[in-house]
Amino acid sequence: MIIAEISVVPLGTKTPSVGSYVRKAVDKLRKMGLKPELTAMGTVFEAEDIEVILKAYKAVHESVFKEGACRVITTLRIDERRDKEGSIRQKIKSISPDR
Repeated sequence: MIIAEISVVPLGTKTPSVGSYVRKAVDKLRKMGLKPELTAMGTVFEAEDIEVILKAYKAVHESVFKEGACRVITTLRIDERRDKEGSIRQKIKSISPDR
């Protein structure tokens, strides 16, 4: 499983609040069948295939333009291990004090 974190920052908007833009971006991920997990600084999701991650990146990036942003900064971080299976839950559990 590939773990990805995406963060999108719309610029050139009428308001400093980005919640509505993020909401639309997260909706795009859900419509792709992904299970996004929001954090204060980005959104984390998993996929079996790197192509899915890259399509999700493009969908999120474009969704913010469609909402009216004049400029968009989108950051994508990918964690892919090929020596063993991993997941968001497994990663969190591995650092939990009560594992």
